[in-house]
Amino acid sequence: MTIQPPAYSKKDFMSDQIIRWCPGCGDYSILSQVQTVFAGLGIPKEQFAVISGIGCSSRFPYYMDTYGFHTIHGRAPTFATGLKATRPDLHVWVITGDGDGLSIGGNHFAHVLRRNVDVNVLLFNNRIYGLTKGQYSPTSEVGKRTKSTPMGSLDAPFEPLRFALGSGASCIMRSIDIFAPHLRAQVEAAHHHTGTVLLEIYQNCNIFNDGAFADFTDRKVRDERVLYLEDGQPLVWGKAARRGLVLDGLALKVVELGDEGGEDQVLRHDASNRMLAQLLVDMDPAAGFPVAIGTFFAEHRTPYDVAFQEQLAEATERLGAGDLQKLLNAGDIWSVS
Repeated sequence: MTIQPPAYSKKDFMSDQIIRWCPGCGDYSILSQVQTVFAGLGIPKEQFAVISGIGCSSRFPYYMDTYGFHTIHGRAPTFATGLKATRPDLHVWVITGDGDGLSIGGNHFAHVLRRNVDVNVLLFNNRIYGLTKGQYSPTSEVGKRTKSTPMGSLDAPFEPLRFALGSGASCIMRSIDIFAPHLRAQVEAAHHHTGTVLLEIYQNCNIFNDGAFADFTDRKVRDERVLYLEDGQPLVWGKAARRGLVLDGLALKVVELGDEGGEDQVLRHDASNRMLAQLLVDMDPAAGFPVAIGTFFAEHRTPYDVAFQEQLAEATERLGAGDLQKLLNAGDIWSVS
């Protein structure tokens, strides 16, 4: 007998909890797209687990009608690693922010990426600390004036995707909270990748950092500022003025495309090319480059949890099933009175 996958709607993944985000927050859009994607995957709800740390984004598990865990500051990747290693049947999602993931959680974030645990990390990047009311974050730009940097931040910001590439991530992506169809497609693509996925999401904090991304997300300018990455397709963008990327030595260069096309001269995106991904991540919008969104890089290699289970099976076959009490009583023991 063929077992039919469950038929869900978005509403099936909406919990009964009151959503406590500020009106207009970009988190609402992200939540909506994740619920929509989960409903369409045909996977039983009890096979999802949503793990978060601390921050506005980390309230996410409360609003999902799935298993979830609101953990401690910056440690969501650690909890997710343990869960996936012991329950490989679960689909594990990590929700974090630029502060939670890249400040106190930076070390844990790096290790889940290098280990290639089969989890999906959604990093909400609003370039500010929102939950603690407007301090600068690890992704805030130099000169950012906040409650904790009244004269302007002196810190060079983290670029999350550059950090991920340097940590050996097997898949890095980027989307934007208000680009709903694109965000939904990237969340679904993250699900289908085997290994650690980092999906950075530019998310507007309309209370403490409103308009942080408006110079390329506003409807009046987005067509001329945003490059959509599609594997195998030319790296071109713009409607009023068509532009493309070419390789100039070891660097990228923007070229103008004529009315008759000229797209054959520009680079085509290759998501398997780590060097190209690095060049795309390093593009500086202030120097006339576009803001790229989509899948920058994806490679397939054995995830940590699969190798862990294989090693565990091998050890069990060689040594037999473990006995915890026997292990605790092994070697030198003593009694305390």
